Amino acid sequence: MIVEGISGVPKYECTQYQEKHSDYCVLIPIINEGERIAKELARAKKAGIDQIADIIICDGGSTDGCTDAETLKKLGVNTLLVKRDTGKQGAQLRMGFHFALEQREYLGIVTIDGNNKDSIEDVGRFIEKLKEGYDFIQGSRFIRGGKAVNTPKVRYLSVRLLHAPVISLTAGHWYTDTTNAYRGYSARYLKDARVGIFRDVFMTYELLAYLSVRADQLGLKTCEIPVTRAYPAKGKVPTKISFVKGNSELLKILFANLFRKYNVK
Repeated sequence: MIVEGISGVPKYECTQYQEKHSDYCVLIPIINEGERIAKELARAKKAGIDQIADIIICDGGSTDGCTDAETLKKLGVNTLLVKRDTGKQGAQLRMGFHFALEQREYLGIVTIDGNNKDSIEDVGRFIEKLKEGYDFIQGSRFIRGGKAVNTPKVRYLSVRLLHAPVISLTAGHWYTDTTNAYRGYSARYLKDARVGIFRDVFMTYELLAYLSVRADQLGLKTCEIPVTRAYPAKGKVPTKISFVKGNSELLKILFANLFRKYNVK
């Protein structure tokens, strides 16, 4: 099924392997994650995550075979969404949010990267917080109970000394792990007209920064919970953010967000 012609939502293709069986879903944006996404999904399957939430892959147009249908079905994936439009992570999330909110009407959504760095086994803890009435739940490796494994020093310092303080200032609420995309969102938060997630301004990492702060600005219920984020002990760091261009764009987004450039006018 092709979904198109909806303002603020990229054109996308939807392949459903199962019917909806939960009030909650896990959105995993990927592009060419190779064996990393397969390993992550295998961990999720072992932990029974597919039994408590519908797992939805939000693919940006992978060409490495990581979205093979039989493999995804075997690993418990409920639905595959493939973006057939422009944009990067922000567009993939808007695609996933549209399907989750408008097509399936989930009560809450958990997002997590697809590069096998995060403790996908902790999805249930996000769902518990959503059931308790929280609207935004930020996963953090830096609070009591969280674990930061092999975090590159430059990344550690940039998050702790720059990104987290600026996001916290913007939100009016102290957060510790603000670049971490492992999060929970209530449908109530994402559907709020004052938030306005379905806008084409959210093409790359703008939506991640914006949703970090808007819940607190609106007086919604927010918290952090401990998670694990583990980088490989050696070899290339799994990331889609280039050191120079990617990080400079993140800085522009960070300060545009500080001055409320993404807020609904």
